[in-house]
Amino acid sequence: MESKTWHDIFLDALHKKFPNKLQLTKELMNLLELEREATYRRLRKEVSFSTQEMAKIVTTWRISLDEISRINSEQFSFQMKPMNYLKPSKEEQNFLKTVVRSLRLFQNEPTAEIMDICNKIPHSLLSGFDYLNQFYFFKWNYFYGNDTVVTPYSEVSLSKAEKKIMANYYKAIKHVPISSFIWDYKIIEYLVSDIRYFHSIYLITDTEKELIKKDLYALLEYMFIVANKGCYPETQNKVNLYISELNVETNYTYTLAPQANICFVIVFEIYEIFSFNTEMVSNFMAWMQLKKKTSTQISEVDERSRIEFFKKQRELVDHL
Repeated sequence: MESKTWHDIFLDALHKKFPNKLQLTKELMNLLELEREATYRRLRKEVSFSTQEMAKIVTTWRISLDEISRINSEQFSFQMKPMNYLKPSKEEQNFLKTVVRSLRLFQNEPTAEIMDICNKIPHSLLSGFDYLNQFYFFKWNYFYGNDTVVTPYSEVSLSKAEKKIMANYYKAIKHVPISSFIWDYKIIEYLVSDIRYFHSIYLITDTEKELIKKDLYALLEYMFIVANKGCYPETQNKVNLYISELNVETNYTYTLAPQANICFVIVFEIYEIFSFNTEMVSNFMAWMQLKKKTSTQISEVDERSRIEFFKKQRELVDHL
């Protein structure tokens, strides 16, 4: 039997990413800015992808060259993805749109799962609350915006295109069949402290603080409903919420699905270090599952702990 070439394996990886041929063609046309016939010729192997085209594909679609080259170096390869959230380039916008499209595909995979271990509220939740979402970007801009002049909260805003992407992201995340969160027990305390600090140095006004505070109450009420039901009310998809008894150092995430397995760590709130290596994802998943041993599940079960936890969080917000 004739062995596959590296180019054959690369095409297999593309078809695995988008099993539907029409969708794959459309995605390639948009990403590489090619005409339909030029795209077909590449998929029929009449024309090879250029080095620049392949680099753009693997970067945007998070395809591991190590995986498709089948090299076993006994080392785990991680990639780093910096993002300019306030002024994303066209490539970064396309990347975010690809993430949303991938999440939507997961709704057809009943075993697909996303798990977050976090000391900061995941952006997938914050993006549904306008003033909290703005605070997320304000804080990001304060530390990493590279502005010579400090930008107050009131002047940090997203474009209409970015707001649409964030809204789609917030909706798409709820279509993943299984979501699990392990929160640091001080997760709301950390957020309240951050808001209080920026208010103290006059980058957030009294009025803005009250609007953010109102969003915080709304977030807690929403998550209380989610924890009670054990699912997102919009889609009925499963949600497990745990509270860690130990401090969580940073945010860790893995995504597990037949079409896309990935693990990543948030670094400095600006970078995502990620890997598609099958063994690394498996190890990462096992490590994160072990975190449950020092955590208390408050979704569905243990009603007393659930009520007590959210009561304490509301009291923290009361004193903001």
